[in-house]
Amino acid sequence: MPTYTDDAVPRAAWRMLGLGVAAQAAGTFLVSTPVYLVPLLHERDGLSLSRAGTLAAAPTFGMVLTLVAWGALADRFGERWVIAGGLALTAVTALVAAPVDDLVLLGVLLALGGAASASTNAASGRVVVGWFPARRRGLAMGVRQVSQPLGVAVAAVVVPPLAARHGTGAPLLLAGAGLLVLAVACAVGVRNPPRAARTGTTATPNPYRRDGFLWRVHAVSLLLVVPQFTLSTFGLVWLTVGLGWDPTVAGVLVGAAQFVGAVGRIAVGALSDRVGSRVRVLRWVAVAGVLALLVLALSGAGHVPLLTGVVLVLATTISVADNGLAFTSVAEAAGSRWAGRALGVQNTGQFLAASAVGPGIGALVPLVGFGGAVALVALAPLAALPLVPRRDAHA
Repeated sequence: MPTYTDDAVPRAAWRMLGLGVAAQAAGTFLVSTPVYLVPLLHERDGLSLSRAGTLAAAPTFGMVLTLVAWGALADRFGERWVIAGGLALTAVTALVAAPVDDLVLLGVLLALGGAASASTNAASGRVVVGWFPARRRGLAMGVRQVSQPLGVAVAAVVVPPLAARHGTGAPLLLAGAGLLVLAVACAVGVRNPPRAARTGTTATPNPYRRDGFLWRVHAVSLLLVVPQFTLSTFGLVWLTVGLGWDPTVAGVLVGAAQFVGAVGRIAVGALSDRVGSRVRVLRWVAVAGVLALLVLALSGAGHVPLLTGVVLVLATTISVADNGLAFTSVAEAAGSRWAGRALGVQNTGQFLAASAVGPGIGALVPLVGFGGAVALVALAPLAALPLVPRRDAHA
């Protein structure tokens, strides 16, 4: 990452931050769209939760195939055209998928859309971290990480009623139009961040060979993403099918939970700047995640719908709080010449785990119930605790 002598933030950095947030939020909306089609497909079309969950996981499966490649392209050629080109490709796949009724073909197109949208994950994070000084990166990446819960929140509120009234293709048409607009905006507005000059002619050392820091952060993030995607994928189904909530009310609550989670990411990022450590705050988040999931499981087992809704908001907020911390840690440890690839690896692990959540938890719920599944998911952040590095690392 570039070296700064003070905490001054270039004016252009705020524009990059805004465009990065918008770009990934639009991509996340597309990736989240099939998640919020699950109740409709399950209740109206009679799809099993396992099959519907598999369709919901198709975009994340596509993402894991291309994240590292997009990151390598950003390392080599810069972030601007990687972001803009990826958004344009994502828009095309969304528009092509909109009129498709065959579930197999739809799943393939959603996977291709996820593969294209992966460009924004590595490149937008890289451009934001590259423009902000070190002591402001926690806050900046916290704001940038708002993009994911923001995209999920909009999908939770918009997709169910839009699909119920106009069919499952309507949300995909909306996503495609928004992605095209943002592709043009990013092509015009994004500038690649300044890079540290190379010293000599030797290649930049591989940070993965330096020590185990990056691998440990990747492993922690993989485990912590399990509760995040469990709650975002099945929270709405739990409220509507398991607890009898009205679908619109449940969608608003899930969307509100994502919004609160977005604010939480900013606060956690700013906290890491204040305490001077990303990994210390990451450890606190893991502990809080275990406790919140256990309380959620107990409230669900007690069949108290209102309490379950409140705790679901809290658990969702905690489940998304780690992402900005881990992203910043990875980018800082990898350095400017490896950040794109390292963030690609980071996202690949997360989305591999996320791809398994849909079919895995979908098959588990009929066996142990929603509450039992959430209790078992609490084992993931518990397992992450001993893997959190003791100290931060910098390139």
